[in-house]
Amino acid sequence: MKNYFPLLFTFLFISFSQAQTDTRIYDIINSVSAERIESDVTTLVNFGTRHTLSDTVSQTRGIGAARRWIKSEFEKISADCNDCLEVFYQKNLIEEGDNARIVKDVEIVNVVAIQRGTKFPNRFIIMSGDIDSRVSNPTNYTSDSPGANDNASGMAGTIEASRVLSKYKFESSIIYLGLSGEEQGLYGGKGMAAYAKEKGWDIVGILNNDMIGNITGVDGVVSNRDFRIFSEPVPPTETEQERRARRFYGGEVDGISRQLARYIYKTTKTYMPEMNPMMIYRLDRFGRGGHHRPFNDAGYAGVRIMEAHENYTQQHQDIRTEDGIAYGDVLEHVNFEYAKKLTAVNAINLASIAWAPPAPETVEIGGIVEPSAKLRWSKVDGAVGYKIYWRDTTSPTWDNYKYVGDVSEHTLEGIVIDNYFFGVAAVGKDGHESPVVFPNKVFR
Repeated sequence: MKNYFPLLFTFLFISFSQAQTDTRIYDIINSVSAERIESDVTTLVNFGTRHTLSDTVSQTRGIGAARRWIKSEFEKISADCNDCLEVFYQKNLIEEGDNARIVKDVEIVNVVAIQRGTKFPNRFIIMSGDIDSRVSNPTNYTSDSPGANDNASGMAGTIEASRVLSKYKFESSIIYLGLSGEEQGLYGGKGMAAYAKEKGWDIVGILNNDMIGNITGVDGVVSNRDFRIFSEPVPPTETEQERRARRFYGGEVDGISRQLARYIYKTTKTYMPEMNPMMIYRLDRFGRGGHHRPFNDAGYAGVRIMEAHENYTQQHQDIRTEDGIAYGDVLEHVNFEYAKKLTAVNAINLASIAWAPPAPETVEIGGIVEPSAKLRWSKVDGAVGYKIYWRDTTSPTWDNYKYVGDVSEHTLEGIVIDNYFFGVAAVGKDGHESPVVFPNKVFR
């Protein structure tokens, strides 16, 4: 009788080696501090107002003081990691009347901190928060506008992620980004996306954090585990040829931003299963906007990560009490333990992508009128193997996969191309994967 134990052991070892988790991710989760986030949110609130058009000279009040403090925090973090961050301002002058909310000339100043990758320094994954705040009148730049949750929470989370991740080395670069001008018309994102294009940056995606600190919704729901990931279905930059191809081959919900959202969902469920990531199939909240959109407009992948249960009495409101309701975005409404969780969600996804190899540039699919789907792809530097993913056409997540090793093509025997959607991800030596790439070519 043959001894099948060595073969079985080999199979189990291969299966385990491709399914294992990276214990460093748990260390990252445990290193995020609610106390430091609370301290940073408090500091930002204490600048009184961070309106884009507010004071830039004072050391204690206005957006100028706020952005100088943010830059100084990034510089302190850099000093603690042997100057591992490149910290600078990125600026654009917007003239009075550019839109109705620009009532005087204003310099939109973003704060940028780049942690360069050791192998792919021009490949970037970005986490952003907004610096600015506002009250009920978007052109009122003098009244107190604490902006505790919107969006000191996202900015503080971005600073905290840089503190934690700066202790590690990554193959790809991470950018920690404070964006200005969001409330006046997404100006900071527009300027930064244009800057990235000018520099020729290879951006994997941006994780835009806009309000990550509220757990008590206007709908009466209280939850410190739910959060939303907004993503557009396909890029607005797609060509007419790509649009026609989608009609015949599928992919209506499989653009690069949607793949980034699925990646965040999967990483979160793997390492933080207590959290409930809700993938929202929409660019942003109904009729509203966020700072990932300018990056989407430029053709980059980008998502918005935020609380699931908003309270509109605490957004864009003058501080007041009416009919027994306290209006205003003040410090006491922020739940810092929840902000810690969503900061950790960001940090582990930044790390996973920055540790992973690049995604295949080309994925081709075949198997038309055949019993088996066939895929082939361009190999990438740093990959030890590849995973083929597939799912029911109605499923929001990649539910099935097969690790196929260090090859550039594979046939999925008995899996009919008509019944599923497919994609390919590159796998690195520590098990970290690139985002899934939906087929962008067809072969016969």
